[in-house]
Amino acid sequence: MDLLNNDNLKKKKNGFNILSNDSTDGHGGYGAGVMNLDNVSPVFVDPEEGEAFVDMGALHARSAVEKRIKFLKNKEEVPNGKLYWLVWVTIHSKDGKPYYAGVAGCEMTVDIEIRRGYKSLPEHVNKMDKSLKGHILVDDMDDKSKKILAEFLKTHNEQMWENSDKSLHEALEK
Repeated sequence: MDLLNNDNLKKKKNGFNILSNDSTDGHGGYGAGVMNLDNVSPVFVDPEEGEAFVDMGALHARSAVEKRIKFLKNKEEVPNGKLYWLVWVTIHSKDGKPYYAGVAGCEMTVDIEIRRGYKSLPEHVNKMDKSLKGHILVDDMDDKSKKILAEFLKTHNEQMWENSDKSLHEALEK
């Protein structure tokens, strides 16, 4: 069975939240200072297939792309890996209008045949944090992947795209 076919990837729904309420509401008790991930979504960009998709399982490294794959620290150990970009997309609201506030892409390669892949866990965590803080970090991504991501974000919600800072548009549409 091909775990990475489009049908299996599209079955994932994006309705999962780690925290249902804001734990930093001032009570100072259990959960104070915990990161709220309600407004972040992991978007995979597959430049080979020319598509992008949301897989909420990536919040726990359990996306369809990552399942049954042992990730290694050295990219050279996965020479035939298929390139994916895991992009952390954060949505904020300004003047009552939602917009794409933070977008940060991380490289990942996966070789299904040998069930091995490459990703830098510290990079993924740091980029997610940067996205949550409203940074746009897509310079490492290739132009084709940026265009796929831009089209996905526009198609997903054109109004959020229009409400987003022009720096996002410039970073993805160069």
